[in-house]
Amino acid sequence: MRTSRASRVSLYGLLSAYTVSLLGTRLTMIALPWLVLVTSGSASQTGLVVFAEALPLVLGKALAGPLIDRFGARRFSIAADVASAAVIAMIPVCHWLNALPYGLLLALSTLLGLARGPGDVAKRTLTPETAEAAGMPLERVSGMVGTLERLAGTAGPAVGGAVVAFFDPVWALAANAVTFLVSALIIVTTAPRGTPAPAAEATAAAPDEERYLDRLRAGMRFLRQDRLLRSIAVMLSVTNLIDAAYGSLLIPVWAKETGGGPAAIGALGSVFGIAAVGGSALATALAHRLRRRPTYVIAFLLAGPPRFLVMAFGLPLWTVLAVAVVDGLAIGFVNPILNAVMMERIPRPLLGRVSALTDSVGSAGVPLGPILAGFVVTLAGLGPVLLGCAALYLGSTVLPALRPHWRELDHRPAPAVTPEPDDRKAPAP
Repeated sequence: MRTSRASRVSLYGLLSAYTVSLLGTRLTMIALPWLVLVTSGSASQTGLVVFAEALPLVLGKALAGPLIDRFGARRFSIAADVASAAVIAMIPVCHWLNALPYGLLLALSTLLGLARGPGDVAKRTLTPETAEAAGMPLERVSGMVGTLERLAGTAGPAVGGAVVAFFDPVWALAANAVTFLVSALIIVTTAPRGTPAPAAEATAAAPDEERYLDRLRAGMRFLRQDRLLRSIAVMLSVTNLIDAAYGSLLIPVWAKETGGGPAAIGALGSVFGIAAVGGSALATALAHRLRRRPTYVIAFLLAGPPRFLVMAFGLPLWTVLAVAVVDGLAIGFVNPILNAVMMERIPRPLLGRVSALTDSVGSAGVPLGPILAGFVVTLAGLGPVLLGCAALYLGSTVLPALRPHWRELDHRPAPAVTPEPDDRKAPAP
């Protein structure tokens, strides 16, 4: 039906914008460090550029929430993409003009993080309106977005590496500027323009919020008072810290100590990535039909401690790879559930700032994970650290979910019921 197709234009647009921007971001993740490395030859300067983008990205997410709510997720996403395109385009332009000193590159990396992080949050904030416009459950739309993120995480590095290898990192950065502009154009033409929140909801959720700091405090207050959302944010902070350490440090150390080398690292990353895409696709089809809390607990029991334990006990590579398959399939069910719960619980006038704060808290440990893990591995060795990570994962994901307030994961809002029109004619007087 024409109406059905039209109602899903916003969904296809959001997914397309996500795909384009994610692939572009993966280009920069490879091209920018490589540009610094080949032009300076300094690993420390390369690492500092990466950090200069990562830290503002986390801070930008937290600080952008009030602006997203003030101006709307659609307009803010467009503005953030255009700003990101302008910043990233300055790097190749300045390079071609021989006017790119290292200090300017650090400044541009910082500005890129400040623009890109809020833009990602703004696109995610469009999810509820997009799901409503498409007439689909939140879990399904969140699952589609999660599948794209997993797919970009798996295929994006390969695409980025090929572009950098066949052209050069400067042209890859220029291509990323184009992807940001394409993403903005897609949002302009397809994203729902939004509907004003009911007066009662707006008044209850956002009293006396003319100023930026008032809006920011209101978001912090809501997150602090909602026990379930607060618990989810803390859980994500711990697990993301561990995952960052696992991916960037613990796996390479394990591969070196077991003799697997780069081949083992590549095999493990590929197997997990493909399985994670499959898990996200399964979650897109099934998550909205499952009870959330049992699914969440089972998923983290399978995706959390086992991957650390098989490495800690020195099991063969095929066992580690088999566990990685189970890990990828299971973890795909987590994000659709958590994203749907957050979008349902946060009042629409507060959606931008609370989701941005939650995302920022959840990402706060990512820059610290590899540093802390490297320090502890040096002191205690790989085995004890892997066992500690397994315990922390269990203690931050499954055990809190057994507490009473986590039962609210299963509370789905009642679907809106539209009364059927009464076509009966009134009796003649």
